[in-house]
Amino acid sequence: MAILNMLHACLRVENLEASIEFYEKAFGFKENRRMDYPEHKFTIVYLALPDEHFEIELTYNYGHGPYTIGDGFSHLAIASDDLEGDNEKHKALGYETTDIKGLPGKPGHYYFVTDPDGYRMEVIRAK
Repeated sequence: MAILNMLHACLRVENLEASIEFYEKAFGFKENRRMDYPEHKFTIVYLALPDEHFEIELTYNYGHGPYTIGDGFSHLAIASDDLEGDNEKHKALGYETTDIKGLPGKPGHYYFVTDPDGYRMEVIRAK
């Protein structure tokens, strides 16, 4: 038996529809499946990029307010083949977006955009 691959990352969200809209508009994610459990007061939605197996699991717990994102979690990362264009797009959509940055002594090759719940996505120039 061997470990095969990464499957998903779970993000708990306050507003499920706003989060789905963000990941669809910002990055082109599509909803793969949705599981509603009203008797247990939660809904799970799985999003993925086309032709990708890795998913973002959005978990909505009915009636829960904003979540506290601890200082141990930093971000998820995604590759872009048009870093400047995507940076401009995210700013134009009104998302909290940093300017393009580089590591010390390196040219700019990434930026961050923040989703409605405060989770940061690092957008990295594809190699």
